[in-house]
Amino acid sequence: MQFQKIFLLIAGVLGLACAPIRATTTVTTLPAVRVRNTTESLPPARVKQTIADYQRWLNRVAERHAVAGLVTALVIDDKVVYEGTVGYANAATKEPVTPETVFRLASLSKAFATAITGLLVDDGMLSWDTKLVDVLPYFKLKDMQAASQATVSDILGQRLGLPRNTYDNMLEGDIPYEELVRKLDEVDLVCGVGQCYGYQNVAFGMISDVVLARTGDFFYRQVDKRIFYPLGMTTASYGRAALESSKNWARPHRATSHGWIPFEPSETYYRVAPAAGVNASLRDMEKWLIAQMGDRQDVLPNSLLDVLHTPGVATPSELHATPWRRARLTDAHYALGWRVYEYGGETLIFHAGAVAGYRTMIGFFPKYHAGVVTLWNSTGPVPSGLMPMVFDDLLNLPHVDWAEIEGNAKPAATPQRKKPRKHRATHHR
Repeated sequence: MQFQKIFLLIAGVLGLACAPIRATTTVTTLPAVRVRNTTESLPPARVKQTIADYQRWLNRVAERHAVAGLVTALVIDDKVVYEGTVGYANAATKEPVTPETVFRLASLSKAFATAITGLLVDDGMLSWDTKLVDVLPYFKLKDMQAASQATVSDILGQRLGLPRNTYDNMLEGDIPYEELVRKLDEVDLVCGVGQCYGYQNVAFGMISDVVLARTGDFFYRQVDKRIFYPLGMTTASYGRAALESSKNWARPHRATSHGWIPFEPSETYYRVAPAAGVNASLRDMEKWLIAQMGDRQDVLPNSLLDVLHTPGVATPSELHATPWRRARLTDAHYALGWRVYEYGGETLIFHAGAVAGYRTMIGFFPKYHAGVVTLWNSTGPVPSGLMPMVFDDLLNLPHVDWAEIEGNAKPAATPQRKKPRKHRATHHR
């Protein structure tokens, strides 16, 4: 019988957010949009119903052995109101996952990179419009006029003009990041710098070189000192060695006819640490979610969060990437290490991640200071449908079995989309 345990922390559902410890005014070269102009409280009865529904859905996941292991939390204001775990950190040894089990975060790592960059911008060490050619002697693009205009915010906002996932296949073929980043000038640009969306890991990784050049300190040390330590993220780290030295860590698993089988973690995307190098437990990610929702002003002030969460380049492909996106999203942009969706008429700050044997998702509604984080250590589509089911409950939208765990799912009608907001960026697939 697959191990399952559900933690409920209902006390404090009605609690107010902590008062800011200090407020910081930031001058930035990027326009910021106040994504939290007004806040509202979710009805207590709806929150309680969401918790009950989520527990029931996780029971279904456990009954179907749909994951090797999964951990998830619902956070409202600065309170963790629900924690749930299903399955194993290691299915071979039957070691259960717990809220302290460390997972790879995959692309959820990108938000840590943009946050530390923003803190350094606040410090005056660099700016969002710092030109890469002024900091990185090796940086070149096929169009050097375009390269001369490329900025820090262009790589962090996924608008460098490169085809999506440039050189990821070669990175997976064990070619070092240092070699690949010096070959960017061999790639035809699909648009001008800043003019279209193209998701990157290798190019995104250049922010570590920028940080080293401007601070004299390694990127991961800056994150550790400025984010992990002050937030109390005691199990958070960078790299495979740190993952495997954790007291309790989740092995990646693959599905076989004999069930979930663990395998060795891949080194590949650890080589681009800013893009995919972070390891953390659910407890760590609860603290990160609270900070991203504005409840740790001493670490991440709203003036910075507004910049990080401001919609940047349009990402219309996201509007039809999955069934729940097709049904619920009416707008989609990439910000700085985050996606910004309009979900059921509400602003949703979101990101997902995937590396071999690990999947991750995080999302929150700034208006309600309500969010969910989910980490799991196996492949398969079921868990990715759970989060939008929770979102639907929180927003009182019609129930749809996005995870396909109930056996009586009804297809959702695709809503008529609003006319896209005007934006200077265009999109090339």
